[in-house]
Amino acid sequence: MSEQAREPAGRRVVIVGAGMAGVQTAVALREQGFTGSVTLIGAEPHQPYDRPPLSKAVLLGKAEGSAFDIDFEALGIGLRLGREVLGVRPGEHLLDTAEGPEPYDVLVLATGAEPVTLPGTEGVPGVHLLRTLDDAERLRPVLAEGQDLVVVGAGWIGAEFATAAREAGCAVTVVEAAGRPLAGTLPAEVAVSMADWYAESGAVLRTHARVARVEPGAVVLEDGARLPAGAVVVGIGARPATGWLAGSGIALGAHGEVLADDRLRSSAPDVYAVGDCASFPSARYGERLLVHHWDNALQGPRTVAAHIAGEEADPYDPVPYFWSEQFGRFVQYAGHHAEADTLVWRGDPAQAAWSVCWLQDGRLVALLAVGRPRDLAQGRRLIEAGARMDPALLPDPARPLKKAVA
Repeated sequence: MSEQAREPAGRRVVIVGAGMAGVQTAVALREQGFTGSVTLIGAEPHQPYDRPPLSKAVLLGKAEGSAFDIDFEALGIGLRLGREVLGVRPGEHLLDTAEGPEPYDVLVLATGAEPVTLPGTEGVPGVHLLRTLDDAERLRPVLAEGQDLVVVGAGWIGAEFATAAREAGCAVTVVEAAGRPLAGTLPAEVAVSMADWYAESGAVLRTHARVARVEPGAVVLEDGARLPAGAVVVGIGARPATGWLAGSGIALGAHGEVLADDRLRSSAPDVYAVGDCASFPSARYGERLLVHHWDNALQGPRTVAAHIAGEEADPYDPVPYFWSEQFGRFVQYAGHHAEADTLVWRGDPAQAAWSVCWLQDGRLVALLAVGRPRDLAQGRRLIEAGARMDPALLPDPARPLKKAVA
């Protein structure tokens, strides 16, 4: 098919969201040979940047920022930064912004996710979130001053922030309403072994601890305990940033995410959705997945760009992957274990390196690796292949995973 046949002259693609998903969609369009107009709209005034360094190098003052090393002008990608989007009118192919309507031929929703706030903390001084560059810059002097910190939530972001704060020499208390860290992500038998990491680092982890209120200088728990806090960091989850789509007619899911199909098309014509703000149907796992991780924001844009450019795009069905650096450990996860029927340990969780495999009907469907990157790399490929594992060989951590295939 000729370029002229599959790409009408003057075709305009507008991308809402200048994070990883939005930026990669714009770049992938050019890589696919798309020659029409590409405009990237971002709510923040900063040059588009990567988020993972915010909880590490940027927070600790080891880097001033994490801007993408991309020459947008050379690629012919228009940047409109610091612009708020208000809504979209799919029937008219118009995006409403604070500066007026923006016409489009194709619209890509890449607005990501926004952190969940702790009720009752609005306007309380010293309460922080960690999602944006501005958030990290506000927290950097807090760590530099060595203030006593309370972290609300022992999920991935809470653990990563606690790690950075301990590295900076701060006293850290992490409060978690559930009985263990990562309660919404990992089963108890796995997550409970990770609770010891906090004490080893010098952080205090308080589980079954619910916040009653936050006052200037203190967090008060429901049991009456009062925790001194020069600053409070809230990390209790994130939700798709899609509130601005109300009234648009674009179908949203139970978590507020855009319901995309297996090519990442929304329910509205010429509107795609990619990254943290969208869920997609997974044939591999037999359910719809909502993945709030960097790798999903990196991979999805290739499918969107190929489809927009008129190329044949395979259904979007990746093996979900993420990593986390916490308390001196490199933690990686691949797959999706919700429907797994068997859990197999590889190694001792009391040691520095170990893995957990999840099987469903004998096939590897997910893997968590702590300090075992080879397990992760091999496991990810085996999950993609739908490999069936030998339960007698799999538990031996000295045996490469690929040698434990049935």
